[in-house]
Amino acid sequence: MRQIPVDTSAATVMVAKPAQPKVRDRRTGEIALDADGVKLMTVDVVFAANDDVEILSIAVPETGISGDLAMGTPVALTGLIARPWENEFNGQKRHGIAFRAVAVTSLAATGAKAA
Repeated sequence: MRQIPVDTSAATVMVAKPAQPKVRDRRTGEIALDADGVKLMTVDVVFAANDDVEILSIAVPETGISGDLAMGTPVALTGLIARPWENEFNGQKRHGIAFRAVAVTSLAATGAKAA
C-alpha cells in the first residue's frame, strides 16, 4: 500500500478535537491497535497551508501523544503520512485518504497556564 509523506514545515496545525480512542469496529466498540499492540488514538487537527484550511483526523499511537492537546493548542506532527484507501461495502464503493502520524506534540509553552 502506498504511503505518501506529508511536509508540515510550512503548515499551521492546531487541535480541533482532543485525542480519543480510535474505534476499529463500531458495532462491537473494539479499539484499534497498531502492529505493536499499542492502542491507537484519533486527533482531529486544523491543518492550514498554502491558503487552504482542512480538518484532518489523524491516527497516532497513544504513546505518541505528548502535552495537553486541548482544542486550539498548536501542535507538531511527527512522521505524518497520507495513505489512500478504497473499499466496497454492500455494493457501494468508497474511497478517501487516511492520515497517520508517529507523534502529535503540543507546542504550547509549558508556563502559559501559570500566567
